[in-house]
Amino acid sequence: MSYNLLRTCFVQGTRPTTSTARIPVAASLHTTAPAHAESARRRQARLTRQANLEKRVKIEERAAAERPHVVLGTRPGDEAKWTQCDLARVLVKPEELAPIPLDAAPVEGHEVLHTLESVGGGPVTLPKTFAYGITEPEKRLLFEHLPVGNAETRSRVEHAKYPMDTFDFAGAMKRNISTSVVQANMLARIVDLSNANKGGIMYENRRRVIKEFSDGGKENDTGRPEVQAALLTIQIRNLWEHLTKFKRDVGNRRSLRKLVHKRAKILRYLKSYDRDRYDRVLERLGLEPESVEGELVV
Repeated sequence: MSYNLLRTCFVQGTRPTTSTARIPVAASLHTTAPAHAESARRRQARLTRQANLEKRVKIEERAAAERPHVVLGTRPGDEAKWTQCDLARVLVKPEELAPIPLDAAPVEGHEVLHTLESVGGGPVTLPKTFAYGITEPEKRLLFEHLPVGNAETRSRVEHAKYPMDTFDFAGAMKRNISTSVVQANMLARIVDLSNANKGGIMYENRRRVIKEFSDGGKENDTGRPEVQAALLTIQIRNLWEHLTKFKRDVGNRRSLRKLVHKRAKILRYLKSYDRDRYDRVLERLGLEPESVEGELVV
C-alpha cells in the first residue's frame, strides 16, 4: 500500500502545472514571425493595389479636365470652336450696335444712300444692323421709295389749295423732299438695332438663326431639328451668362438644366435619324459629342 501511494505522488509531481508548459519551446520560436510580420507577397499586392488606385485617380482627373463643358459644349482651352462656328458667326456682334451719330454724316461702317439727291434731297445714313426684321426689300421701300412718294403726296395736297397757274410744283417738291430726307434719317435711327432692347436683339438673333439653319430648300423651317438645336443653344448660352453673374438664381438654374436636356434629346433623335446631319450640326453649333451624349450632369 505504501508503494502505491508513493507511485501516485511521484506521477502527480511530474505533471505540468500550467498550460504554457504543454507548448514546446521550439514551436513558440517558429510561429511568432508569421503572426506579426507582413509577408513579401502580401506587401507586394498591397503596393500594387495602391499604385493602381492612384493611377485610376489620375486618369479620372485627366478625363474630367478634358471633358467638354456640359452647358457650353466646348473643351477647356478650345473656345475657338465656338467663336468660329456658324452659329456664333450669324449672331449680332457688339460692333453692329454702334449708333448712328446725331449729325447723320457719312460714317465708316454705315451705308449712305444717295438716291434722294437726284430729286433734290440729301444723303440718308443707314444703321449697320436693322431691327424689326427689316431686310433689303423693306429697306429700299422705306428709304428710297417712301420719301419720294411722301414728298409727291405733300406737293399734290398743296397744289390743290392754289390755282394751277400760280403754284410752283417744282419748288414745293424740292422743299418736301428735303423734309422727307430729314424724316428718313430719323426713321433710320428708330429702326437701328442699337436702340433695340434685349428682346429686340433676341428677335434678330432668332431670325438669323432660322434663316441660316433652314436648309433643304424650305425657308423659315422652324420644325427642323438643326433649327431647334441652334435656337436652344443661344438660349442656353444667354442663360449661362446670366447665371455666372447671379449664382443664387435657383429658378433659372433649373430652367438651364431643362434646356440642356431638351437640346440633347433633339440631337440624339437627329443622330438616330441621320448620322451625317448630326455630325454636321454639331460642328456648326460648336458642340462636342460628349456634351450631348451619355449622362449629363448640370
